[in-house]
Amino acid sequence: MDLLLKAALGAAVVVILAALAKTRNYYIAGLVPLFPTFALIAHYIVGKGRTVDDLKTTILFGMWSIIPYFVYLATLYLMVDRLRLEASLAVATVGWLIAASILVSVWVRVHA
Repeated sequence: MDLLLKAALGAAVVVILAALAKTRNYYIAGLVPLFPTFALIAHYIVGKGRTVDDLKTTILFGMWSIIPYFVYLATLYLMVDRLRLEASLAVATVGWLIAASILVSVWVRVHA
């Protein structure tokens, strides 16, 4: 049942994104992915199963995770004028993966 709820939440987000993209305020579709759907789930699971300090560490790491997302957006913004959309998305995703890998590597070293 828990997995079904998570899948339904994900599907709802996709439907909302598709609907918003067709409106006059299409740019709001860029805000929807930042709704903390999965963060709520993660924080609930960590908060119920671990200590408050562990939850606070998870929250702090989440704050730093904004950096890879910013790298993705900045890369995509720069690439959409230069490459096809699919290639731009791929390059931006690679940028996110590199930034996320660096973040995790630094986090592990600092918080070991």
